[in-house]
Amino acid sequence: MAFNPFTAEHEAFRRTVRQWVEKELTPHALAWDEAGIFPAEVFRKAGEMGLLGIRHSLEAGGAGLDYWYVVVLTEELVRSENAGVNMALLVQAEMATPIIDAIGTPEQKELFLEPAIRGEKIAALGISEPNAGSDVANIRTTARRDGDDYVINGSKMWITNGTRADFITLAVRTGEAGYGGISLVTFPTDVKGFSVAKKLEKVGNLSSDTAILYFEDCRIPRRFLLGEENAGFYQIMTNFQGERLVGALMANAGMERMVEQAMRYGREREAFGRPIGTFQVWRHKFVEHMTGIEAGRHLCYHATALFDDWLHGRGDTPPVREISMAKLYSGDLAQQVAYDCMQFFGGMGYVTETPIARAWRDVRLITIGGGTSEVMKEIIGKLSGL
Repeated sequence: MAFNPFTAEHEAFRRTVRQWVEKELTPHALAWDEAGIFPAEVFRKAGEMGLLGIRHSLEAGGAGLDYWYVVVLTEELVRSENAGVNMALLVQAEMATPIIDAIGTPEQKELFLEPAIRGEKIAALGISEPNAGSDVANIRTTARRDGDDYVINGSKMWITNGTRADFITLAVRTGEAGYGGISLVTFPTDVKGFSVAKKLEKVGNLSSDTAILYFEDCRIPRRFLLGEENAGFYQIMTNFQGERLVGALMANAGMERMVEQAMRYGREREAFGRPIGTFQVWRHKFVEHMTGIEAGRHLCYHATALFDDWLHGRGDTPPVREISMAKLYSGDLAQQVAYDCMQFFGGMGYVTETPIARAWRDVRLITIGGGTSEVMKEIIGKLSGL
């Protein structure tokens, strides 16, 4: 690969993460899926290793590193062979907490961000609702002022880490209908009136707990407001970029992992007197996919370079168009790669103890979560003047 953005320090970090993932996570992948949850201790161990605050500020207990370290973490987590664990850790590190680091008050950082970075508290991001998934401007959960408090009523759906989160970075309606009346708050889940209505049974990502949450006259102090009141929509849209880029990077790394496993299997498994990987139909198929994966990697790395520049003040706006392209391309391609690799494994590909079967099931989320492929196309079209 001609373009290599990684330094010796990045590669040393990669080796450390890989060793931890393969020793502490991968051996439990199937058991944790079957249990529908993984131990909360994983968050603490990830925190001890500094994996939950890679690009967070030093003042909050983070490492203050560039976004390429996040790329390394995302690519190496794929080796866990458990997308639910990966999702839960990345929600904590890259979706629920960066906005607190960016605009939170010292009190909010002390109460929520710092223990989340250490893995002592579990974080969730509460945006989606039963009637508002990608359509964030339509959220209905309200936060009404009452003296020095907000009183919150409503519900959230599809919330990762939702059954055991200690706090939620929560989107609420504080003003008029539409995108102009949305705010973000840090919401501690030990508040009276909060409840986990249901743990959702999903097709994939089985070990991550995904929940429907209810808020009934939940009272929190107004000082838990993140940033300015009624400015939350823009904060959410900015936060989405990191979420979508992580999804694209994970899809691309996952595809590469699936093809590697399939090619290894193809050298070992024989049919009609020769290794199945030597049949032209499969050699050509894998050549096509390796070409697509390489293209996806360059899309992801280009978007990452622009995003890292923006995070460090070297750009006026986040690279929304490029990130959307990376997620669209890698997410859609991953569906076909997973299908073909599963087909290549034959009967073994249909058995859940085989990693490819779980990957085929789990990768389906990439084109849905964080904004569907159809939404990505609308964003790209709009930003391209179409």
